[in-house]
Amino acid sequence: MTLLKTLAATALVIALSAQAQEAVRPEVGRPLQAAQELIKGGKYKQALDKLREADAVGGKNANEGYMVERMRLAAASGAGDVETAAKSFEAVQGRVSGADKLRMIESITGSYYRASQYAKAQQWGQRYFKEGGTSGAIRTLLIQSQYLSGDFAGAARELTTEIKQAEAAGSTPGEDRLKLLVNATLKMNDTNGYVWALERLVTYYPKKDYWVDLLSRLQRKPNFSDRLALDTYRLSLATGSMTQANDFMEMAQLAVQAGSPNEAKQVLDKGFAANILGVGPQADRQKRLRELIAKKVEEDKAGQAASIEEAKAAKDGTGLVNIGLNQVFAGDKAGGLKLMQEGIAKDSLKRPEDAKLHLAIAQITAGEAAKAQATLKTVGGADGTADLARLWALFAKHGSKTA
Repeated sequence: MTLLKTLAATALVIALSAQAQEAVRPEVGRPLQAAQELIKGGKYKQALDKLREADAVGGKNANEGYMVERMRLAAASGAGDVETAAKSFEAVQGRVSGADKLRMIESITGSYYRASQYAKAQQWGQRYFKEGGTSGAIRTLLIQSQYLSGDFAGAARELTTEIKQAEAAGSTPGEDRLKLLVNATLKMNDTNGYVWALERLVTYYPKKDYWVDLLSRLQRKPNFSDRLALDTYRLSLATGSMTQANDFMEMAQLAVQAGSPNEAKQVLDKGFAANILGVGPQADRQKRLRELIAKKVEEDKAGQAASIEEAKAAKDGTGLVNIGLNQVFAGDKAGGLKLMQEGIAKDSLKRPEDAKLHLAIAQITAGEAAKAQATLKTVGGADGTADLARLWALFAKHGSKTA
Protein backbone atom coordinates (compact mmCIF):
# COMPACT_ATOMS: atom_id res chain seq x y z
CA MET A 1 0.00 0.00 0.00
CA THR A 2 2.95 2.38 0.52
CA LEU A 3 3.59 2.58 -3.22
CA LEU A 4 -0.07 3.28 -3.93
CA LYS A 5 -0.25 6.05 -1.34
CA THR A 6 2.91 7.58 -2.78
CA LEU A 7 1.30 7.64 -6.21
CA ALA A 8 -1.87 9.18 -4.80
CA ALA A 9 0.07 11.91 -3.01
CA THR A 10 2.08 12.65 -6.16
CA ALA A 11 -1.10 12.90 -8.19
CA LEU A 12 -2.55 15.38 -5.72
CA VAL A 13 0.49 17.63 -5.81
CA ILE A 14 0.46 17.77 -9.58
CA ALA A 15 -3.31 18.21 -9.64
CA LEU A 16 -3.11 21.22 -7.31
CA SER A 17 -0.31 22.71 -9.40
CA ALA A 18 -2.37 22.33 -12.56
CA GLN A 19 -5.38 23.91 -10.87
CA ALA A 20 -3.29 26.93 -9.99
CA GLN A 21 -2.16 27.32 -13.60
CA GLU A 22 -5.49 26.84 -15.38
CA ALA A 23 -8.97 27.72 -14.19
CA VAL A 24 -11.28 24.85 -13.36
CA ARG A 25 -14.99 25.56 -13.24
CA PRO A 26 -16.51 25.28 -9.75
CA GLU A 27 -18.84 22.46 -10.77
CA VAL A 28 -15.74 20.40 -11.69
CA GLY A 29 -13.41 21.77 -9.03
CA ARG A 30 -15.68 21.05 -6.05
CA PRO A 31 -15.91 17.25 -6.56
CA LEU A 32 -12.20 17.20 -7.44
CA GLN A 33 -11.30 18.90 -4.16
CA ALA A 34 -13.62 16.58 -2.26
CA ALA A 35 -12.02 13.56 -3.94
CA GLN A 36 -8.62 14.96 -3.06
CA GLU A 37 -9.49 15.12 0.63
CA LEU A 38 -10.93 11.60 0.57
CA ILE A 39 -7.71 10.27 -1.02
CA LYS A 40 -5.69 12.00 1.67
CA GLY A 41 -7.79 10.16 4.25
CA GLY A 42 -7.33 6.82 2.50
CA LYS A 43 -11.00 6.69 1.44
CA TYR A 44 -10.29 5.68 -2.14
CA LYS A 45 -13.65 4.13 -3.07
CA GLN A 46 -15.53 7.17 -1.80
CA ALA A 47 -13.15 9.32 -3.85
CA LEU A 48 -14.07 7.34 -6.97
CA ASP A 49 -17.74 7.98 -6.25
CA LYS A 50 -17.08 11.70 -5.89
CA LEU A 51 -15.19 11.77 -9.21
CA ARG A 52 -18.27 10.45 -10.96
CA GLU A 53 -19.89 13.77 -10.07
CA ALA A 54 -17.10 15.54 -11.93
CA ASP A 55 -17.58 13.13 -14.83
CA ALA A 56 -21.22 14.11 -15.06
CA VAL A 57 -20.39 17.75 -15.77
CA GLY A 58 -20.78 18.43 -19.45
CA GLY A 59 -18.49 20.43 -21.75
CA LYS A 60 -15.27 19.80 -19.83
CA ASN A 61 -12.18 21.29 -21.42
CA ALA A 62 -8.94 19.32 -21.92
CA ASN A 63 -7.46 20.45 -18.63
CA GLU A 64 -10.57 19.54 -16.66
CA GLY A 65 -10.67 16.11 -18.28
CA TYR A 66 -7.00 15.63 -17.46
CA MET A 67 -7.56 16.63 -13.84
CA VAL A 68 -10.42 14.16 -13.43
CA GLU A 69 -8.47 11.26 -14.94
CA ARG A 70 -5.37 12.13 -12.96
CA MET A 71 -7.32 12.12 -9.71
CA ARG A 72 -9.12 8.92 -10.73
CA LEU A 73 -5.78 7.24 -11.33
CA ALA A 74 -4.73 8.02 -7.76
CA ALA A 75 -8.05 6.92 -6.26
CA ALA A 76 -8.32 3.72 -8.33
CA SER A 77 -4.75 2.74 -7.46
CA GLY A 78 -5.50 3.15 -3.78
CA ALA A 79 -8.76 1.21 -4.09
CA GLY A 80 -7.07 -1.69 -5.90
CA ASP A 81 -9.17 -1.06 -9.02
CA VAL A 82 -6.23 -1.63 -11.32
CA GLU A 83 -8.24 -1.78 -14.55
CA THR A 84 -9.62 1.71 -13.92
CA ALA A 85 -6.16 2.95 -12.94
CA ALA A 86 -4.70 1.56 -16.17
CA LYS A 87 -7.40 3.24 -18.30
CA SER A 88 -6.81 6.55 -16.54
CA PHE A 89 -3.09 6.22 -17.12
CA GLU A 90 -3.62 5.77 -20.86
CA ALA A 91 -5.78 8.91 -20.81
CA VAL A 92 -3.16 11.11 -19.10
CA GLN A 93 0.20 9.59 -20.02
CA GLY A 94 0.80 12.02 -22.87
CA ARG A 95 0.80 14.96 -20.46
CA VAL A 96 3.00 13.63 -17.62
CA SER A 97 6.76 13.78 -17.21
CA GLY A 98 9.00 10.76 -17.72
CA ALA A 99 9.73 10.24 -14.02
CA ASP A 100 6.07 10.64 -13.10
CA LYS A 101 5.04 8.26 -15.86
CA LEU A 102 7.43 5.62 -14.54
CA ARG A 103 5.96 5.94 -11.05
CA MET A 104 2.49 5.36 -12.49
CA ILE A 105 3.54 2.31 -14.50
CA GLU A 106 5.37 0.99 -11.45
CA SER A 107 2.22 1.26 -9.38
CA ILE A 108 0.04 -0.42 -12.02
CA THR A 109 2.56 -3.26 -12.38
CA GLY A 110 2.52 -3.85 -8.64
CA SER A 111 -1.26 -3.69 -8.50
CA TYR A 112 -1.68 -6.31 -11.20
CA TYR A 113 0.85 -8.52 -9.45
CA ARG A 114 -0.93 -8.27 -6.11
CA ALA A 115 -4.17 -9.11 -7.90
CA SER A 116 -2.51 -12.28 -9.25
CA GLN A 117 -3.02 -11.04 -12.80
CA TYR A 118 0.49 -12.11 -13.75
CA ALA A 119 0.19 -11.83 -17.54
CA LYS A 120 -0.83 -8.16 -17.22
CA ALA A 121 1.81 -7.54 -14.55
CA GLN A 122 4.34 -8.94 -17.00
CA GLN A 123 3.04 -6.69 -19.78
CA TRP A 124 3.26 -3.55 -17.64
CA GLY A 125 6.62 -4.55 -16.19
CA GLN A 126 8.05 -4.82 -19.70
CA ARG A 127 6.51 -1.47 -20.56
CA TYR A 128 8.18 0.06 -17.50
CA PHE A 129 11.65 -0.95 -18.71
CA LYS A 130 10.92 0.13 -22.30
CA GLU A 131 10.12 3.57 -20.86
CA GLY A 132 13.57 3.64 -19.24
CA GLY A 133 12.80 2.34 -15.74
CA THR A 134 15.58 0.79 -13.69
CA SER A 135 13.88 -0.39 -10.48
CA GLY A 136 15.19 -3.69 -9.14
CA ALA A 137 11.86 -4.25 -7.38
CA ILE A 138 9.97 -4.05 -10.68
CA ARG A 139 12.53 -6.37 -12.28
CA THR A 140 11.72 -8.86 -9.55
CA LEU A 141 7.98 -8.48 -10.12
CA LEU A 142 8.47 -8.93 -13.87
CA ILE A 143 10.47 -12.12 -13.47
CA GLN A 144 8.12 -13.55 -10.87
CA SER A 145 5.14 -12.66 -13.06
CA GLN A 146 6.72 -14.45 -16.00
CA TYR A 147 7.37 -17.52 -13.88
CA LEU A 148 3.91 -17.57 -12.27
CA SER A 149 2.16 -17.06 -15.61
CA GLY A 150 4.02 -20.05 -17.06
CA ASP A 151 6.47 -18.07 -19.21
CA PHE A 152 9.46 -20.02 -17.92
CA ALA A 153 11.56 -19.20 -20.97
CA GLY A 154 11.00 -15.47 -20.45
CA ALA A 155 11.81 -15.72 -16.75
CA ALA A 156 14.95 -17.74 -17.47
CA ARG A 157 16.04 -15.22 -20.09
CA GLU A 158 15.60 -12.26 -17.74
CA LEU A 159 17.30 -14.07 -14.86
CA THR A 160 20.25 -15.20 -16.96
CA THR A 161 20.79 -11.66 -18.21
CA GLU A 162 20.60 -10.27 -14.70
CA ILE A 163 23.00 -12.87 -13.31
CA LYS A 164 25.54 -12.31 -16.10
CA GLN A 165 25.35 -8.55 -15.55
CA ALA A 166 25.99 -9.01 -11.83
CA GLU A 167 28.99 -11.23 -12.55
CA ALA A 168 30.38 -8.76 -15.09
CA ALA A 169 30.10 -6.02 -12.48
CA GLY A 170 31.91 -8.15 -9.91
CA SER A 171 28.78 -8.58 -7.80
CA THR A 172 27.30 -11.73 -6.32
CA PRO A 173 23.99 -12.77 -7.90
CA GLY A 174 21.18 -13.21 -5.38
CA GLU A 175 20.61 -16.74 -4.14
CA ASP A 176 16.86 -16.32 -4.66
CA ARG A 177 17.49 -15.37 -8.31
CA LEU A 178 19.67 -18.41 -8.90
CA LYS A 179 17.15 -20.75 -7.26
CA LEU A 180 14.34 -19.30 -9.37
CA LEU A 181 16.45 -19.87 -12.49
CA VAL A 182 17.06 -23.46 -11.39
CA ASN A 183 13.31 -23.96 -11.05
CA ALA A 184 12.52 -22.27 -14.37
CA THR A 185 15.03 -24.38 -16.31
CA LEU A 186 13.76 -27.49 -14.56
CA LYS A 187 10.21 -26.66 -15.70
CA MET A 188 11.55 -26.31 -19.26
CA ASN A 189 13.60 -29.54 -19.10
CA ASP A 190 16.58 -27.38 -20.05
CA THR A 191 19.44 -29.52 -18.74
CA ASN A 192 22.21 -27.16 -19.85
CA GLY A 193 20.50 -24.14 -18.29
CA TYR A 194 19.76 -26.11 -15.14
CA VAL A 195 23.40 -27.15 -14.70
CA TRP A 196 24.57 -23.60 -15.51
CA ALA A 197 22.40 -22.24 -12.70
CA LEU A 198 23.39 -24.98 -10.26
CA GLU A 199 27.06 -24.39 -10.93
CA ARG A 200 26.61 -20.76 -9.99
CA LEU A 201 24.74 -21.74 -6.86
CA VAL A 202 27.68 -23.86 -5.69
CA THR A 203 30.05 -21.08 -6.75
CA TYR A 204 28.42 -18.34 -4.69
CA TYR A 205 26.42 -20.37 -2.15
CA PRO A 206 28.27 -23.70 -1.85
CA LYS A 207 25.76 -25.52 0.29
CA LYS A 208 25.77 -29.30 0.57
CA ASP A 209 22.29 -29.67 -0.89
CA TYR A 210 23.31 -27.83 -4.05
CA TRP A 211 26.37 -30.05 -4.45
CA VAL A 212 24.25 -33.18 -4.02
CA ASP A 213 21.89 -32.02 -6.75
CA LEU A 214 24.69 -31.00 -9.10
CA LEU A 215 26.68 -34.22 -8.72
CA SER A 216 23.54 -36.30 -9.14
CA ARG A 217 22.70 -34.42 -12.33
CA LEU A 218 26.25 -34.86 -13.63
CA GLN A 219 26.20 -38.63 -13.17
CA ARG A 220 22.91 -38.90 -15.08
CA LYS A 221 24.38 -37.35 -18.22
CA PRO A 222 24.33 -39.90 -21.07
CA ASN A 223 28.04 -39.59 -21.78
CA PHE A 224 29.22 -39.78 -18.17
CA SER A 225 31.58 -42.74 -17.73
CA ASP A 226 31.21 -45.19 -14.84
CA ARG A 227 35.00 -45.05 -14.64
CA LEU A 228 34.67 -41.65 -12.94
CA ALA A 229 32.65 -42.95 -10.00
CA LEU A 230 35.57 -42.70 -7.57
CA ASP A 231 36.43 -39.16 -8.65
CA THR A 232 32.80 -38.17 -8.19
CA TYR A 233 32.78 -39.72 -4.72
CA ARG A 234 35.95 -37.78 -3.97
CA LEU A 235 34.22 -34.50 -4.75
CA SER A 236 31.13 -35.55 -2.81
CA LEU A 237 33.28 -36.27 0.23
CA ALA A 238 35.27 -33.05 -0.15
CA THR A 239 32.10 -30.94 -0.29
CA GLY A 240 30.60 -32.68 2.73
CA SER A 241 27.65 -33.92 0.69
CA MET A 242 28.30 -37.64 1.24
CA THR A 243 25.98 -38.87 3.99
CA GLN A 244 25.09 -42.50 3.18
CA ALA A 245 26.94 -45.45 4.70
CA ASN A 246 26.84 -47.37 1.43
CA ASP A 247 28.59 -44.52 -0.35
CA PHE A 248 31.42 -44.51 2.19
CA MET A 249 31.79 -48.25 1.85
CA GLU A 250 31.73 -48.25 -1.94
CA MET A 251 34.17 -45.35 -2.17
CA ALA A 252 36.62 -47.10 0.14
CA GLN A 253 36.50 -50.26 -1.96
CA LEU A 254 36.93 -48.33 -5.20
CA ALA A 255 39.93 -46.54 -3.73
CA VAL A 256 41.58 -49.85 -2.85
CA GLN A 257 40.95 -51.13 -6.37
CA ALA A 258 42.53 -47.94 -7.76
CA GLY A 259 45.69 -48.55 -5.71
CA SER A 260 44.95 -45.95 -3.05
CA PRO A 261 44.49 -47.81 0.26
CA ASN A 262 45.56 -44.77 2.27
CA GLU A 263 42.65 -42.85 0.76
CA ALA A 264 40.33 -45.78 1.55
CA LYS A 265 41.46 -45.65 5.18
CA GLN A 266 40.73 -41.91 5.35
CA VAL A 267 37.27 -42.42 3.86
CA LEU A 268 36.35 -45.04 6.45
CA ASP A 269 37.86 -43.02 9.28
CA LYS A 270 35.66 -40.06 8.32
CA GLY A 271 32.61 -42.28 8.12
CA PHE A 272 33.24 -43.73 11.59
CA ALA A 273 34.04 -40.30 13.04
CA ALA A 274 30.71 -38.97 11.75
CA ASN A 275 28.83 -41.98 13.21
CA ILE A 276 27.68 -42.89 9.73
CA LEU A 277 29.68 -46.12 9.89
CA GLY A 278 30.04 -48.49 12.81
CA VAL A 279 26.38 -48.27 13.80
CA GLY A 280 23.28 -50.18 12.79
CA PRO A 281 22.87 -53.67 11.32
CA GLN A 282 25.90 -53.31 8.99
CA ALA A 283 28.30 -52.27 11.75
CA ASP A 284 30.20 -55.57 11.89
CA ARG A 285 30.69 -55.63 8.12
CA GLN A 286 31.92 -52.06 8.17
CA LYS A 287 34.39 -52.82 10.96
CA ARG A 288 35.71 -55.85 9.08
CA LEU A 289 36.32 -53.72 5.99
CA ARG A 290 38.13 -51.17 8.12
CA GLU A 291 40.42 -53.87 9.52
CA LEU A 292 41.02 -55.30 6.04
CA ILE A 293 42.00 -51.91 4.65
CA ALA A 294 44.28 -51.23 7.64
CA LYS A 295 46.19 -54.42 6.75
CA LYS A 296 46.29 -53.36 3.10
CA VAL A 297 47.84 -50.04 4.11
CA GLU A 298 50.61 -51.84 6.00
CA GLU A 299 51.28 -54.20 3.09
CA ASP A 300 51.41 -51.28 0.71
CA LYS A 301 53.87 -49.46 2.94
CA ALA A 302 56.15 -52.49 3.09
CA GLY A 303 56.26 -52.92 -0.68
CA GLN A 304 56.29 -49.22 -1.55
CA ALA A 305 59.95 -48.92 -2.56
CA ALA A 306 59.74 -51.91 -4.90
CA SER A 307 56.51 -50.62 -6.40
CA ILE A 308 58.03 -47.22 -7.11
CA GLU A 309 61.07 -48.76 -8.83
CA GLU A 310 58.84 -50.96 -10.95
CA ALA A 311 56.65 -48.00 -11.90
CA LYS A 312 59.64 -45.86 -12.83
CA ALA A 313 60.92 -48.59 -15.11
CA ALA A 314 57.61 -48.95 -16.89
CA LYS A 315 56.97 -47.15 -20.15
CA ASP A 316 53.46 -46.13 -19.05
CA GLY A 317 53.39 -43.47 -16.33
CA THR A 318 50.04 -44.57 -14.88
CA GLY A 319 51.68 -46.57 -12.09
CA LEU A 320 53.64 -43.56 -10.87
CA VAL A 321 50.51 -41.40 -10.94
CA ASN A 322 48.59 -43.92 -8.84
CA ILE A 323 51.39 -44.46 -6.36
CA GLY A 324 51.95 -40.72 -6.05
CA LEU A 325 48.27 -40.08 -5.36
CA ASN A 326 48.29 -42.77 -2.66
CA GLN A 327 51.32 -41.15 -1.05
CA VAL A 328 49.61 -37.75 -0.99
CA PHE A 329 46.73 -39.35 0.91
CA ALA A 330 49.30 -40.97 3.21
CA GLY A 331 50.63 -37.52 4.10
CA ASP A 332 53.74 -37.40 1.88
CA LYS A 333 52.41 -34.53 -0.20
CA ALA A 334 55.64 -33.31 -1.78
CA GLY A 335 56.91 -36.82 -2.58
CA GLY A 336 53.56 -37.94 -3.92
CA LEU A 337 53.11 -34.93 -6.19
CA LYS A 338 56.64 -35.40 -7.53
CA LEU A 339 55.91 -39.01 -8.50
CA MET A 340 52.65 -38.02 -10.18
CA GLN A 341 54.37 -35.32 -12.23
CA GLU A 342 57.06 -37.80 -13.25
CA GLY A 343 54.38 -40.22 -14.41
CA ILE A 344 52.58 -37.56 -16.45
CA ALA A 345 55.88 -36.42 -17.95
CA LYS A 346 56.40 -39.89 -19.49
CA ASP A 347 53.69 -38.86 -21.98
CA SER A 348 52.62 -42.45 -22.50
CA LEU A 349 49.53 -42.58 -20.33
CA LYS A 350 46.55 -44.72 -21.26
CA ARG A 351 44.20 -42.01 -19.90
CA PRO A 352 46.09 -38.70 -19.76
CA GLU A 353 42.97 -36.64 -18.87
CA ASP A 354 42.33 -38.86 -15.84
CA ALA A 355 45.94 -38.43 -14.76
CA LYS A 356 45.70 -34.65 -14.90
CA LEU A 357 42.43 -34.73 -12.98
CA HIS A 358 44.05 -36.91 -10.30
CA LEU A 359 47.05 -34.59 -10.11
CA ALA A 360 44.67 -31.67 -9.49
CA ILE A 361 42.83 -33.63 -6.78
CA ALA A 362 46.20 -34.37 -5.16
CA GLN A 363 47.15 -30.70 -5.36
CA ILE A 364 43.90 -29.70 -3.68
CA THR A 365 44.50 -32.32 -1.00
CA ALA A 366 48.01 -30.93 -0.53
CA GLY A 367 46.64 -27.40 -0.09
CA GLU A 368 47.86 -26.15 -3.48
CA ALA A 369 44.52 -24.83 -4.76
CA ALA A 370 46.01 -22.30 -7.21
CA LYS A 371 48.14 -24.96 -8.88
CA ALA A 372 45.13 -27.25 -8.97
CA GLN A 373 43.13 -24.57 -10.77
CA ALA A 374 45.82 -24.31 -13.43
CA THR A 375 45.93 -28.10 -13.83
CA LEU A 376 42.16 -28.43 -14.07
CA LYS A 377 42.03 -25.94 -16.95
CA THR A 378 44.03 -28.43 -19.02
CA VAL A 379 41.66 -31.37 -18.44
CA GLY A 380 39.58 -32.34 -21.47
CA GLY A 381 37.51 -35.35 -22.43
CA ALA A 382 33.98 -35.90 -23.70
CA ASP A 383 33.16 -38.73 -21.28
CA GLY A 384 32.52 -36.53 -18.25
CA THR A 385 36.14 -35.90 -17.31
CA ALA A 386 36.08 -32.25 -18.38
CA ASP A 387 32.69 -31.74 -16.66
CA LEU A 388 34.03 -33.19 -13.43
CA ALA A 389 37.20 -31.10 -13.72
CA ARG A 390 35.06 -27.96 -13.99
CA LEU A 391 33.26 -28.85 -10.76
CA TRP A 392 36.54 -29.61 -9.00
CA ALA A 393 37.71 -26.16 -10.14
CA LEU A 394 34.64 -24.59 -8.52
CA PHE A 395 35.42 -26.44 -5.32
CA ALA A 396 39.10 -25.47 -5.44
CA LYS A 397 38.07 -21.84 -5.64
CA HIS A 398 35.18 -21.80 -3.18
CA GLY A 399 35.25 -25.16 -1.40
CA SER A 400 36.33 -23.85 1.98
CA LYS A 401 32.95 -22.06 2.22
CA THR A 402 30.89 -25.22 1.79
CA ALA A 403 28.24 -25.43 4.49
